[in-house]
Amino acid sequence: MLQISQQTREALQPLARKYVWWKTPEEALTMPQRVIAQVMNIGDYADVQRLVAQVGDEILRKVLAHAEAGQFNERSWAYWHYRLGLSDVDQVPALPVRSFV
Repeated sequence: MLQISQQTREALQPLARKYVWWKTPEEALTMPQRVIAQVMNIGDYADVQRLVAQVGDEILRKVLAHAEAGQFNERSWAYWHYRLGLSDVDQVPALPVRSFV
């Protein structure tokens, strides 16, 4: 589970309300990594910039490293790997997949 400060949690509330609309912000923020991943995946430019300023690149790297299947589309997955310096051109790892064992 991702640990964030109370100040960051409060700053994420408007994003939780907007990007995890099926839950209350309080419910959504019990798993802040899901809120962050949702903004990384479908956030508009202003909200992504706000997110980056609030949590920083290291938290974004952690969210990406522990992403679950279905949290990112291919475009966002590639963008964030390049943006965070985790991959070179044409070296982006495969998206996470579910496995049914």
